[in-house]
Amino acid sequence: MPQSAPTTENQVIAGDAAILARRYAGALYELADEQKQLDAVASDLRALRILNQESAEFQYVAGHPRLTRKQLVEAAQAVAKGAGFNPLTGNFLALIAQNRRLNVIGAVIDAFLNELAKRRGEYTADVRSAKPLSASQQEQLATKLREIAGGKVHISMREDASLLGGMTVKLGSRLIDASIKTKLARLERQLKTQTMTSQKGAA
Repeated sequence: MPQSAPTTENQVIAGDAAILARRYAGALYELADEQKQLDAVASDLRALRILNQESAEFQYVAGHPRLTRKQLVEAAQAVAKGAGFNPLTGNFLALIAQNRRLNVIGAVIDAFLNELAKRRGEYTADVRSAKPLSASQQEQLATKLREIAGGKVHISMREDASLLGGMTVKLGSRLIDASIKTKLARLERQLKTQTMTSQKGAA
């Protein structure tokens, strides 16, 4: 696949696209609830979210404007089969592809999991760490996040060397940032502000 393919990670979904994503998520939720497959579908979507964030190939397919509907559906079916998704999840992913809406799949996943969390009092935490966490560290983190959220927390772990050290945790709409990268950026901003202030004072 070309390296210059468009990507979907960190894409901000708003307006009509956000409304559409919530509608898709709502429809999937109702089907999963009706078929008593909520847990299976939620597990699939957590795995799909990581794929959407980390797989350059998936991002290429999701963001490429010239792929045919047939190509998109075949790609979606291949992903579902390879990941061993529940049939409901697989069919839904194929529908999203058929409608050329893979570019909003991240927002659909978030909306579905947020609705599940809201109804069950459960939460999902997206954790990025510069280095892998040990089992003990993961358990300590899980305990702390449960205290913050006030309910059960599903943790999605990813390594991100760009953080330099520490980690970032997205818990619902809340971002808990304890990364060295962010601290350095904050320090840089402070130094720039101080320098500008000093220059103005000397003028």
